[in-house]
Amino acid sequence: MKSDKLYSEFLEAVQLVNDYKKPLPADLLLKLYAYYKIANKNYNNPGSKTPLINAFKANALIQAQNIDRKEAMDLYVNLVQKEIVNKK
Repeated sequence: MKSDKLYSEFLEAVQLVNDYKKPLPADLLLKLYAYYKIANKNYNNPGSKTPLINAFKANALIQAQNIDRKEAMDLYVNLVQKEIVNKK
C-alpha cells in the first residue's frame, strides 16, 4: 500500500516539475534526472545532442547508482518538496 502512495506522490512531483516555469539550478535538475531515471528503470544512455550535457547526466546517474527504485522515488519527492514547493 505504501508503494502505491509513494508512486502517486512521485507522479505528482514529476508533474509539478514539468509544469514549473521558473529556471531551476543545474545541480537540482541533474539530481532529479538521476532519480527519475532510476525510479522508471530507464537505464538508457542520456540522449542530449550536446556531449557535455550527456557527461553531466551520466555522472549524475553514476553518483546515484546504488539507489533502488523506491528510494529514488522518495528522494525525488522530497527534493521537489524542499526545493520547489517550500520555496514558493
